[in-house]
Amino acid sequence: MTSMGTENAKPKLRRERPKAVRLTDAAAARLRAIMDDAEGKYLGVRVGVTNGGCAGMSYTMDYAEQQNPLDEVVEDRGVKIFIDPKAILFLIGTEMDFVTEKLGARFVFNNPNQTAACGCGESVSITPAAAD
Repeated sequence: MTSMGTENAKPKLRRERPKAVRLTDAAAARLRAIMDDAEGKYLGVRVGVTNGGCAGMSYTMDYAEQQNPLDEVVEDRGVKIFIDPKAILFLIGTEMDFVTEKLGARFVFNNPNQTAACGCGESVSITPAAAD
């Protein structure tokens, strides 16, 4: 005897979870070039936030030499991004861009959780993303 409806039941498809951080084409191209110059010494880039600055927090970027056990790993446009679990709620939905201006070039974080920034642009206020 079979259970009712189990023979025709289809497994539920899991919805793909949105990426915590997305890269623009410019950011991905710059990060790939940086990683190519590193000649395989690093797994990717580590992105996070730290307390400090006049607005309360600052974004951090560094080479990722290893994957830590609780890291969130995002692969986007051929780049691996490692995010510390303490920073994930502050970064959900962030788009990372690379802009070239008249006097320099830099990475820019377009973060929907950011509520304010200081005049120098190095420090921000971020509210953690609400859990759905």
